Amino acid sequence: MRTSLFYLPSIGSRPEMEAGMAGTRRDLYGKMLRELGEQARLADTLGYEGIYFTEHHFHVEGFEISQNPILLDLFVAMQTERIRVGQLGLVLPTRNPIRVAEDIAMLDHMSGGRACAGFARGYQRRWVDVMAQQTHGIHGALPHEHDAIDAANREAFEECYRIIKAAWSDDLLAEQGKYWRIPAGATPWDLATTRTMGAGVEDGVVKAVGVVPKPLQSPHPPLFQPFASSERSIRWCAGEGITAVLPPLWPALEDELTALYAEVSGRPPGDGIGLLRDVIVADTDEEAQALWRDSGAFVGAAWFEPFGFNKGMVDPRTGVAPDIFAQSMVLVGSEDTVSRQLEALFERNPSRWLFAWTYNGLIPHDELMDSIERFATKVRPRFD
Repeated sequence: MRTSLFYLPSIGSRPEMEAGMAGTRRDLYGKMLRELGEQARLADTLGYEGIYFTEHHFHVEGFEISQNPILLDLFVAMQTERIRVGQLGLVLPTRNPIRVAEDIAMLDHMSGGRACAGFARGYQRRWVDVMAQQTHGIHGALPHEHDAIDAANREAFEECYRIIKAAWSDDLLAEQGKYWRIPAGATPWDLATTRTMGAGVEDGVVKAVGVVPKPLQSPHPPLFQPFASSERSIRWCAGEGITAVLPPLWPALEDELTALYAEVSGRPPGDGIGLLRDVIVADTDEEAQALWRDSGAFVGAAWFEPFGFNKGMVDPRTGVAPDIFAQSMVLVGSEDTVSRQLEALFERNPSRWLFAWTYNGLIPHDELMDSIERFATKVRPRFD
């Protein structure tokens, strides 16, 4: 079983967040970085596969303070020796794809080949609309809504993805797409040095550019897409060889998407699929669930349900919400309880790649360190 840690990350405890504007507090951000460093070093020694961060902006509320996941990756990589670092994920419709290709290639070299690359489409309009305005005016697309906004978002995402892949693999890059033109036009460049030592110029005009450096890993770092929950996304990931990370879903839907990936990709069932789960391990079920109420349950009700993420967790036939503990949609409890939940999950779903949501900040640092260690030393060996 492969286990990675997933960070939004949050800053501040629940009372500090509820007091308002926690995201603007310098002291809380510094505390988050110090604790993150300790947690990363512990995870490195315990054999966790990787640490992954998301991307969001403007969150004065204190949730998801992760404006530059590549910088957080480098922060972790410089303090660890073997654990991989990546993004779940960079929101491509808001970004310059050439800069993404350059930054991840640099991260790959600086981390000694430990970088992963995760790409997302973006759904929060408060920031996606602002950050995408100077590129191509794409808007955020809400989960489970399939309209013109969603179609344009997906189109821009896939074009950016193609450019990044080409930038990593091809010596020279030229793209005349809907959203990006490379080169941008008839750009003059008549340097003798380029004629003798470079390439991409014809008759004094730029025809293509070379994106450097190339990643240390060849042909590129491992690729991920969070958090895939539609048939179209799964088909695309399977066709591209991208690991699809599924959010907690109604078990039958989760299993259908896992089977679909295997069918499209031709790979063994579960291969290419990762499962996101809240993971909290404590002495007793009561202690773990108390921690979860002030972290996972709090964040879910305050931040994710308004965006419609709970729609994928209910029975589509009846609209009935599941018992998330009994259905292994969260892994919360004592060591024995979490082991039973994990066993039940693996009995129905062949994926063996778990992304453990940490809820840093909302779970006190010492108790989160204890949970990270308990899972690695007391739960995971039962499945390894």
